[in-house]
Amino acid sequence: MHRDPKGRHLADTRAPSTGSKTAHFLRLARPKRDAFHTSHAPVSTSRLTQFLRIARGRTA
Repeated sequence: MHRDPKGRHLADTRAPSTGSKTAHFLRLARPKRDAFHTSHAPVSTSRLTQFLRIARGRTA
């Protein structure tokens, strides 16, 4: 194989790092953000009936 003028083999030379591996690692390390707010409070029956009434399109 050919050698460059500095004495290193062509297989031993690397392109400089662009930092993409670090950027991907930091993106994965971030906590996941929920797209919508989810309430953990229990749903009461009156609230459920109001949602169903609104979904059906009735106002009374």
